[in-house]
Amino acid sequence: MPVGTLATVKTLTPAQLKETGAQMVLSNTYHLHLQPGEAIVAGGGGLHKFMGWSGPMLTDSGGFQVFSLSEMRKISEEGVTFRSPHDGQIIKFTPEKSIEIQNTLGADVIMAFDECPPATASRQEVEAATERTYRWLLRCIEAHQRPQEQALFGIVQGGVHLDLRAQAAEALEKLDLPGYAIGGVSVGEEPELIHQVVQVTAPLLPYHKPRYLMGVGTYQEMVVAIASGVDLFDCVIPTRWARHGTAMVQGDRWNLKNAKFREDFTPLDETCPCYTCQNFTRAYISHLVRSQEILAYTLLSIHNITELIRFTQKIREAILNDTFIPEFGEWLTPRE
Repeated sequence: MPVGTLATVKTLTPAQLKETGAQMVLSNTYHLHLQPGEAIVAGGGGLHKFMGWSGPMLTDSGGFQVFSLSEMRKISEEGVTFRSPHDGQIIKFTPEKSIEIQNTLGADVIMAFDECPPATASRQEVEAATERTYRWLLRCIEAHQRPQEQALFGIVQGGVHLDLRAQAAEALEKLDLPGYAIGGVSVGEEPELIHQVVQVTAPLLPYHKPRYLMGVGTYQEMVVAIASGVDLFDCVIPTRWARHGTAMVQGDRWNLKNAKFREDFTPLDETCPCYTCQNFTRAYISHLVRSQEILAYTLLSIHNITELIRFTQKIREAILNDTFIPEFGEWLTPRE
């Protein structure tokens, strides 16, 4: 799922996004609450109509963003109080408030409000956060006003402590939710620890329900997760790298500022069907990047998102053809 934090995938129109093969887009409850406000989004016909995207949408709960404001927030059993980075206003997020905002925004999938401890948290802190996340989930379920229209996903926390992850997954499974997410990864841990968490947690979640790994989007992370049973991913990498002049090409990372691209008149990837690769050369994109032209970020975003979507589509085909290991097994072992 490409990330459209503020009801826009940066530098792309919805039509361009659709051409990448993207089917579902993620937006952010916290950011949309601050700007423009959920009432304005609802006044514009809801999130889909407001941003002109007809496909499925997911909103995260705002939990990760709130907890990243470590110097500006206070946590209690009731919720989180924080100071708005926009205007300094004091704002309170509770499980009920998060669900109320998401009900108003109108996404197809909404996320429970959770506590996401940092990688540096002690086991005691992680245990407390995991237990609170469960209690908050029960409050989210109670507060949810549109269960027939919006699927509420619960989030498994537990840090790098595999026993806590297992306990959390078992508790959430009993609630029979429409879908489940693995949160609290990619917050500073080593990749090997992320892989362990996913490999232990994903198989414990119901196989017939969607399983979503939050904030992950590199080739290897996705292959390891898919092998463990994960279905959904989101990540800012394709558009963030694009804004830094970086292309993703068959798993490699290319800096288009490098001198070797200045007179290279071939496409980024001759096998790629995207608009960028079909119409422009590495030399031209390098020129745009060096000139800091906005078109560079659009063309690279189109390609990078297409690259990741194609990769996951190929994995799906391989699974259906029972050729996953022969085709993608190399990604299951650490690369140099």
